[in-house]
Amino acid sequence: MRRWIALLLLALLPMLAQAAQVHASLDRNQVQLGETVTLNLQVEGGALAQAPDLSALAPDFEVLGRSSNTSVSILNGQRSVQSTIGIALRPTHAGQLTIPALDFAGGQTQPLTLTVTPPDPRAAANSGKAVFLEASAQPTTVRVGQQLLFTVRLYFAGSLSSGSLEDPRLPGIDARRLGDDLDYDVVRGGRAYHVIERRYALIPQHAGAIELPSLQFQGELIDPTDPDSFFAMGTPAMAASPTVSIDVQPVPTQWGSSAWLPARSLALSLEGLPADGKARVGQPLDLAMTLQATGLPYEALPALSLPELKGATVYPDKPVTGTRNGGQWLIGRRQQNFAVVPGQAGTLTIPAITLKWWNVQSGRVEEARIPAHALTVLPAAGGSAAPAASAPATTTSAPMPFANTVAAKAVAGRVPAWRVLVLVGTGVLLLGGALAAWWVWQRRLRPGAQAPASASPSSRALRLAFLAAARGSDVAAQSHALLAWARAERPGLTGLGALAEALASAAQREAIDSLQRRRFAADASGPSPDLASAFRHGFRWREAPPGEESPLPPLYPFKLR
Repeated sequence: MRRWIALLLLALLPMLAQAAQVHASLDRNQVQLGETVTLNLQVEGGALAQAPDLSALAPDFEVLGRSSNTSVSILNGQRSVQSTIGIALRPTHAGQLTIPALDFAGGQTQPLTLTVTPPDPRAAANSGKAVFLEASAQPTTVRVGQQLLFTVRLYFAGSLSSGSLEDPRLPGIDARRLGDDLDYDVVRGGRAYHVIERRYALIPQHAGAIELPSLQFQGELIDPTDPDSFFAMGTPAMAASPTVSIDVQPVPTQWGSSAWLPARSLALSLEGLPADGKARVGQPLDLAMTLQATGLPYEALPALSLPELKGATVYPDKPVTGTRNGGQWLIGRRQQNFAVVPGQAGTLTIPAITLKWWNVQSGRVEEARIPAHALTVLPAAGGSAAPAASAPATTTSAPMPFANTVAAKAVAGRVPAWRVLVLVGTGVLLLGGALAAWWVWQRRLRPGAQAPASASPSSRALRLAFLAAARGSDVAAQSHALLAWARAERPGLTGLGALAEALASAAQREAIDSLQRRRFAADASGPSPDLASAFRHGFRWREAPPGEESPLPPLYPFKLR
């Protein structure tokens, strides 16, 4: 009974975690007094809820208005709903203002902080104009390769019937737009303006003093007090932003030859190590190393690798890379997966991995570190595991989209009782279906055939181990690797002879026969079989008679390209 309860709880954990996910965010973290800011309240997986009680904001903010929208997305057959309420706020005084935690949609949001500065005295010169541009850089002193935030704001009174604002074209600087334009309202010199704010990530490639040139705006402005505006007769409007100077400092002379990584934050991690610290000969470990940096694109991050491991073979997978917009800063990410196949019993040591980087906020050298790990490697189960190959396989790096996986939603909320009952019922149905499928699969196994004592966690890794062994000359290693790979797809195979009988390809059967002759015949002369070519596209299985074929597809189907 305890086992069934544990399985049910494991099935329900993902659904309970998504039952009430609420999140609060501001469209900007810093504003001038007189400007507006939008508080966005989001709820995942539920219908649009009523706005929370905002009376706690009264001392610091004036509530100007509200808007709401609901979006529905379907990904891999799963439907998700996200509802958002936008609340326009105007700060009533300057300083560090706090938006407290709010009860919303059965959960509670996290507190937020907003920096409100006094009005810029230089902005008074523009008050009274119908349209004008402002530009600023943060920070104005950076290192080579360090990202700075360049912000352009277009102010206009009335409405625009058309308009275009050019993007910066700066030689020696990598410029990337950060997200969509922001829209809000401000009051300057007693006059109301609508603002369109555009942000850029600028990364200087050379040291020295750089002047960011003026940007130009051209459009047509409609004055609502003008009677001709009824016929959309706009007035031509032009504006230019002021130039902005930045100081780009070189890489510190004492840095050395390692990769230059000027970032606001940087994290290096390794996941997939067994919690009990134990591994087994021939059974691959799927490890994932991740490097993420705020203030750097992924192109600036070094390639990830594991050091040479004594007693194991490392097979790297294709890296996953990408850069996402963090609002004000680029967030670059590299992830490299490895299949580590232990080749001998004993202790497998993964040495510590360190990466030096420059903290642009503190102006100091820091070090990201993965501590060393020691694993106890047990002997192979049944002697059928693939041994370590003589050389690791290699793959080429290719840019990949950033995994949508990176944004964490960490606010837990209160779950209504009715929702818990629905989730429990759904979990029971899912668990019952899974048990029924398992029972059918066990009934349809061949008489006398048994599931392996420890199924391989990755048919892909075993295929790589076989292909690596096929390039060598160890016939016994080739036989073990081929059989281990085949058992990952057909657990009932008792040996290479049974494997040959289960194959429909004459070339694959002939390759197995040749391998057997070279291993056991007294005279093993003659050309060695081209195993890699014969099994390059996977196994060509013979159609099984009724009662022998498993109703389930292979765990990791693949096609070698």
